[in-house]
Amino acid sequence: MANRSVILGIESSCDDTSASIVIDGVKHSNVVASQSVHEQYGGVVPELASRAHQKNIIPVVDTALKEAGISKEELSAIAYTQGPGLMGSLIVGSSFAKSMSSALNIPLIEVNHMQGHILAHFIQEKEGKSPLPKFPFLCLTVSGGHTQIVKVTDYFGFEILGETKDDAAGEAFDKVAKILNLPYPGGPVLDQLAQKGNPKAFEFGISQSNDLDFSFSGFKTSFLYAVQKGVDRHANFIEENIHDLCASAQHTIISTLFKKLEKAANATGIKEIAIAGGVSANSLLRSELKLRQTTLGWSAYIPKFEYCTDNAAMVAITGYFKFLRKDFAELSSAPTARLTL
Repeated sequence: MANRSVILGIESSCDDTSASIVIDGVKHSNVVASQSVHEQYGGVVPELASRAHQKNIIPVVDTALKEAGISKEELSAIAYTQGPGLMGSLIVGSSFAKSMSSALNIPLIEVNHMQGHILAHFIQEKEGKSPLPKFPFLCLTVSGGHTQIVKVTDYFGFEILGETKDDAAGEAFDKVAKILNLPYPGGPVLDQLAQKGNPKAFEFGISQSNDLDFSFSGFKTSFLYAVQKGVDRHANFIEENIHDLCASAQHTIISTLFKKLEKAANATGIKEIAIAGGVSANSLLRSELKLRQTTLGWSAYIPKFEYCTDNAAMVAITGYFKFLRKDFAELSSAPTARLTL
């Protein structure tokens, strides 16, 4: 192990407690403990999330070490999510990471959650190598809190070409799910229902602009009003149109994302295109990106489902690249709820 880089990654930005071991850029474990406590509230309750992280973090880290077949003494460094995220949740992960790094006298590494999502494309697995994006590439990063088009020039070179001016695409999916009374988390349920519906059945308004920025607040309002009008006319409107409503809402959001992404690709001349973040698990987003490999000649990079949602493997791989640069943090390092690329 002497010449190997063994990185423990810790992710606790929202409601998933996760730990991962990456050795020389290869994932050896990626353990995630999800929190079911939020289901009854229809969304993440920050106070409950941080309490659950406190219960989960030791068993999750212990399991990650055991699955990788290494002891804590063999670790080269500990990487943790510094932000962005829920402050209480971030504090649990950062406090544990700092304590463990101090006790073992090994480097501490800060990781930007959004950088982690992008660099998840560079996680290698023991089973064999997967194709990696070539620099420069464009990454559409879509989650509950972020929607960005990022030009990536190297592991640490990021330029945000466009981002949301208000609500994120993931937030728009969550709002649609809530209006339709779908169980939490609503995104995957909406995606499933949409597959049986007509994407052109309903039209919803969405903000248009000439730049590469997004806006989803108008869409959320348009969808709400359309459903309210339908229910006013007929009490069973939602139940009778559930598949078409889901399909039409999903089509509106995804087509908006691709209009901007195509515009960015044309403006930069870049055809290496990746997606990242929780919404990159959406089936329509994935199929539309694959389609553009044929129609537009893009080289498309789609993460495994395991690396779409919040996970520590993306933190560990980012930590690995930072470790090679000796980009270490002080023990005074602190989490930040709002952190930009």
